Parts: sequence; C-alpha cells; structure tokens
Amino acid sequence: MAAALRTGEISARELTEAHLARIEACNPTVNAVVTLTAERALAEADAADARFAAGEDLPPLHGIPMAHKDTHQTAGIRTTRGSPIHADDVPDTDELVIERLKRAGAITLGKTNVPEFGAGSHTVNPVFGATRNPYAPGRSAGGSSGGAAAALATGMHPLADGSDMGGSLRNPASFCNVVGLRPAPGRVPTWPNEAAYATMSVQGPMARTVSDVALLLSVMAGPDTRSPIAIDVPGSVFDVPLERDLRGLRIAWSPDLGGSIPVDAAVTAVLERQVRVFEQLGATVERADPDLRGADEVFRTLRAWHFAMSLGTVLSRHRNRMKATLVGNIEEGRRLAGADVARAEILHSALYQRMRTFFESWDLLALPVSQVPPFPVELEYPTEIAGVAQGSYIDWMRSAYLISAFGHPAMSVPAGFTPDGLPIGLQLVGAHRGELALLQAAHGFEQSTRFGDVRPAILTG
Repeated sequence: MAAALRTGEISARELTEAHLARIEACNPTVNAVVTLTAERALAEADAADARFAAGEDLPPLHGIPMAHKDTHQTAGIRTTRGSPIHADDVPDTDELVIERLKRAGAITLGKTNVPEFGAGSHTVNPVFGATRNPYAPGRSAGGSSGGAAAALATGMHPLADGSDMGGSLRNPASFCNVVGLRPAPGRVPTWPNEAAYATMSVQGPMARTVSDVALLLSVMAGPDTRSPIAIDVPGSVFDVPLERDLRGLRIAWSPDLGGSIPVDAAVTAVLERQVRVFEQLGATVERADPDLRGADEVFRTLRAWHFAMSLGTVLSRHRNRMKATLVGNIEEGRRLAGADVARAEILHSALYQRMRTFFESWDLLALPVSQVPPFPVELEYPTEIAGVAQGSYIDWMRSAYLISAFGHPAMSVPAGFTPDGLPIGLQLVGAHRGELALLQAAHGFEQSTRFGDVRPAILTG
C-alpha cells in the first residue's frame, strides 16, 4: 500500500474509502472499531493527496489508514479505556506513540476496542461490549489489543498500535492469526506516563506480516527525552530487509516451561509440529526450559503495584462502576508493603541475570503464546486448562506474562490452526534488546509456513 501511494497508483482518499467500506462490511460481526472518525479520515487523506500532488517529501506511512487502541490518548477523539467512567472523555493532546504515527503520515480511522482499563486478555467492556474472533465469531479475539487484532485480520486497517503488560500484543495476535511484537522496555518510549521508569508495560506494533511489523516499529521506536528509559537508537534500524540465513541459529523449545504451566493439547499439537520448520531452515531446535523462578511473583507484585498506583484514586471514587476482577487487583496492590515490592525487585534482577546467561547458549526461546485456543466469547476467562483450575483472570496467560517479567522482546507469529479452525500463534523470545534478530527469525518462519495468508471466512465466504 505504501509503495502504491508513493507512485500514485492509488490515492490516499481511495485507500481510506476502501478501508471505511471494509469497516462497514465487517465491523458489525466482530465489533473491533468502536469509535469511527470517517469524515476526519477523509479530510486527512485529501491533505495527504495534496502533499503528494505538490511534490513534497513523503513520510514513511504516508496515506496509510490506522485505528488506534482505545487506551491510547488521541487529541479530539474519544478515549474511553473501555470504562463507563471515561465513556465521554475527549483528550486535548496525543500521547507520544500517536504523535509519531501522525508525523509518519498515518491517517486516523478511529479507535479499537479494549477490555475495561485494558485489564485482561479478553476484549469486552460495558461501553462497547465484546470483540469477536474473526475466524470464529463465537470465540474471543483476545486482549487487551483485541480490537486492533480483529481489525487487522479482517482488513479494516493494515497496521495497528497496541500495548502489552502481560501479553496484550501477543495474545490477540495469536487468537486472530496476525503478528504482534512486545518490544524491549524503552524501545518504544511512552509519554505521558505516571511511572516513567517502570518496565513491565510497553507499547508496540501489530500487523498482518512480520515485515509490516518491522515497518511500524521503525516509526514507533527511537529516543525521546520525555521518557527516561528510552533506548538511544533510531527506529530506522528496523526499516531494513528481514531476509537472513537462519542456518546455525540455536532455538530452545519449551512447550510448557518445564511443566510449570498447563497447556491445552490442541495448542501443543500445532506447535510441536510447526516449531520444526526452523530445522528445515538450518536452525537447531532442542528442548530447553528457562529458569523462571520468581517470575510469577515479580509480575503479579509489580502489576498489582501498578494498578494501585494508576487506578487507586479511580477505585475510591467509582468502585461500583468497575469490574470485580479489576477491583481485586487494585486492592491487592494496596495491601502491598514496601518489603513486598523490594522482594519483587530483588527477584526481578536475579531473573534478568539468569535469562542473560540463558541467552548466551540460545539465540531464541520458543513456546506457546497462549495456553489455550480462542475460548467462548461469553467467558471472562478460561477457568480450567488441561484439567488444572485457573484461579484468576490472568492465571491462564502465564505463558505470556512470565516472559514479560524479564523484559526481553517477544512476539507472536501465526503457526497454524486447530482441527476446528482456531488460530494458534508461536511465541518467539529474543535476546536482550534483540528485536531485529527476532524479527528476522520470525520472518523466515512466516515465509516458510504462510499461515498468516489464511484469511477469515467472513472475508473469503
């Protein structure tokens, strides 16, 4: 699309109109785009076409239509965070990631659906309802970037921004057969941010292909003085061809993290078969389990602390307007003592050092993104996996959130389908700040398997 726009093969207005038509056709089924800014998008498209006609230098996303995650602050466009408390909020300013996308030439189509306050890996809230899986509308699209992923899979937009604390870029990508990358903390700087030094929550790109994810990362990444942990490397390092000889690559395959997590047999059956594709590409794939002692406590403690910090005041004022699972997390954070957070940080540091050592022997870690296939949309979360009860609405996503705990880049790439047609993603984890090598390996897998080419039945009939 970007190439066609630059040659004049298609105009920004024509491309925007095509995506608006796709939204009109598909959104009633999946409920992914929850605030539509059609008139604004067409005006932005006309302005982009005028710049093209004037011979101006064109930015990298010139004329590309996008809808933005409804937790991301957008000037002049309603930003609800999936909560009735904020149902009518219209910010005055864009947050940093939106600034960068606009500066890169992206056209705003509207906002995509999220769980309430972005909490949980199932996109449903009292403002807009549930987002449905494009491949099986009776199933979940995942979350919290579920609206973004469902819109990508159905062609409502070609690129999407999202965020990820415990799997919110990876899980919906897996459920919707698209690609989602959780970058290293600081790779995509965030602002405004009450906890600017915190590393558990990051923002990042989603798309239908690995190369499109790399393109979007090249725009989102790069230093900014408003973020104290921003990595001082320009995003342009990702705007490169991803072809690479994968011979000699060392991949640690950990299907259940050493038996520490239950995994549905349908997920394991798909991934055990597809991870061997790397061997056909010349890589070595061996069973090896990382030592993630303490990771569960690290994630749960720092997540609860973050929720109490960011939503404690909201809870005090609006308890009866918040979902019970979120209230429980905030209250858990309020009960933390300084010693609890100190212990979590000590465990956090030890975990990082063990994983640094692990990646001296391995180039990539491969494991499931999600421990279950997409589940019925009526459920808040799976309460049982392979006969093991799941005690909370985040337990079932340990395969993703345990990876968040040590801060390495991780991504979901389409890896096949269950016998009943439900998408399954393979999670690939790279070395510390090793996004480029991670993207290259994922690209090689994608090009060899082409599962991402399989479009939902609502598009193909």
